[in-house]
Amino acid sequence: MMAGISLSFPAPAQLQAQALPGFNTIFENVTLSPSFSPDPAIVRGISGGEMSANDVATRTETATGACTGFVDEQPDHTIVLTSVFNFLNLQVESPEDTTLVIRGPGGTWCNDDYTGKNPGIAGQWLSGTYQIWVGSYRQDEYSPYVIRMTAKK
Repeated sequence: MMAGISLSFPAPAQLQAQALPGFNTIFENVTLSPSFSPDPAIVRGISGGEMSANDVATRTETATGACTGFVDEQPDHTIVLTSVFNFLNLQVESPEDTTLVIRGPGGTWCNDDYTGKNPGIAGQWLSGTYQIWVGSYRQDEYSPYVIRMTAKK
């Protein structure tokens, strides 16, 4: 195990089924402590789903952006922060237009175009468990993505 990072992966048969449209695309779950290494921590997945992101978020807008796009019913990733992070930047990188919904301690946050067509959220994060949905801007589109999480400003 790398210092401060714990990853868990589904069984290979589960992974194959989840890579198909209409299946939840959980690839990696992460536990981070404030001095995690290496920084950035990286997880991968496939964006998109059949459910409207604003239905998952139960709103159309949050302080961090609009709740747009289409996501799976279940979260793509679970991230556990072992303590408060004074700064954490979570950013999605994909060749296609992706969206983001995060539900955790203190509420729900959405974002669409943090950097170009890629979503992200940065700032102070409370300790606890966060559910992460990465959506596609258009319904029935699925794209590979990478999430980079860094504590560096």
